[in-house]
Amino acid sequence: MTTCAIASREQAEPLAATAATARTWLLLEQPGPWGADALTASRLDREAGRALAAAGQGTGVRVALIRRPGRHADLGGAPRRRVFAAHTVPGRSWVRTWWTTDPASCAGLDFAALGRGEHGGVGEPYRGDPLALVCTNGRRDRCCALLGRPLAEELAASGGAGVWEITHIGGHRFSPTLLVLPYGYAYGRADAPSVKDVLASVRRGRMVTERCRGRSAWGRPGQAAELAVRELTGEDDAEALTLTDPVEPGPRWSVVVTHRDGRTWRVDGVTEPGAEVAASCGAVPGPQPREHVLAVSRLG
Repeated sequence: MTTCAIASREQAEPLAATAATARTWLLLEQPGPWGADALTASRLDREAGRALAAAGQGTGVRVALIRRPGRHADLGGAPRRRVFAAHTVPGRSWVRTWWTTDPASCAGLDFAALGRGEHGGVGEPYRGDPLALVCTNGRRDRCCALLGRPLAEELAASGGAGVWEITHIGGHRFSPTLLVLPYGYAYGRADAPSVKDVLASVRRGRMVTERCRGRSAWGRPGQAAELAVRELTGEDDAEALTLTDPVEPGPRWSVVVTHRDGRTWRVDGVTEPGAEVAASCGAVPGPQPREHVLAVSRLG
């Protein structure tokens, strides 16, 4: 049986502008097995999981569970869990971290403020290696387990202190997929050499456009627009570009991209049916929307 990842590759489905949208990520360590809906189908207390999911609704905060690569012991009790909060809007990106023995307490955070990029002093600044979060939840999609877990283990074995497995970042058919923080760029069809290049670039404040799905701070038209300007100009400074997402939803869109040196571009595009593939294993194949850039025009 052809997997969703194989089908997507065979159709040469573009990776650009397919990243999940989240201005802020809240990541809670949860060892042990994960179910398809990991917040309520893991060893995390189910009520706490429901409260976390509800707290993030409409705030721009996306909640996910993480764990270290390797064997996943079914741990009982209340071990200390690592928590990360990361805001991904250019010029205001940050990562905070702390430990907790009470995961339910995370539902009491000010999610609206976190979504706006206001951490309120929670935790402390994270100063470690860039976070490489590889999607591995096989209960959600088998491609994430078959392709994601070996990648996560290889990266960790090579000394990647910032490598974690994550429950869900969307785009199973692009497995192996990963999210890189602090900047929030997502990547697909990844392998260890390409991820190591990405992480080396992030350490220097740079990003890599190859295999990039987009920056999670933006909606999909914005992701397409940013990547188009980066391809045109060769700009790789992760924080150099900001943009205005289109206000009105619709098949045609226009996004203004601004460089911090004052240069601006208008990117015009259209949302259109893309490759006829299944969004995930077991789903019915259908045309997957894609963002097609029509023109990039220099404004100033």
